[in-house]
Amino acid sequence: MTVARFGFAGPAVAAAAVLWSATLPSAPLGTHGRTWASAGLGVCAIVAARASGMNRTELGLDPTRVPSGLRWGGAVAAAVLGGYAIALSAPAVRGRIADSAGAGRDDFWTWITLHIPVGTVLAEELLFRGVLTPLVSPAVHATAFGLWHVRPAMIAGDSIAGTVAATGLSALGFDWLRRRSGSVLAPALAHLAINAGGAAAVRLVATRRGASMS
Repeated sequence: MTVARFGFAGPAVAAAAVLWSATLPSAPLGTHGRTWASAGLGVCAIVAARASGMNRTELGLDPTRVPSGLRWGGAVAAAVLGGYAIALSAPAVRGRIADSAGAGRDDFWTWITLHIPVGTVLAEELLFRGVLTPLVSPAVHATAFGLWHVRPAMIAGDSIAGTVAATGLSALGFDWLRRRSGSVLAPALAHLAINAGGAAAVRLVATRRGASMS
């Protein structure tokens, strides 16, 4: 069993990840720099795990599990996008989305094509579902993922407790997908659908509101 083989490595990785997330926003790298730094962290974590003796199957990177990852991840992603479509049909939901902080952001296309898929999904899935999932229990994994989002929540002015709870619960789902499919591709697809789909929903509502007011 991977957890037993590597002992305290899992908690150490979790603690290091939380520390990284607390310090990265203060680094003078700019948005693009922080995106690539996060992606680099995920890749380096995989390289270090491989060097320590973890194999591709343990890391969820076995090519033979890609079809399973596509099936499970694709099914969840489709359900998420369908949920967004249904939610947008409700006027009250559209109103709340239009008033959100990210509505109409100027860097939308860079955000949805670079920052979300590379700086968020790639980085977090390699680090958490790739390296951390086989090293710790789902509870420890969820706790670390929740705490990973504390500093971003503080910067955005969001509820810290609410953010930790929501992201911790999402980690349980991502962790389950990773274990069930045997591939990090499954939670990556679900994660991308949630984040990019949400950004697209905000953009769509903001664009329609702007058109109706012109």
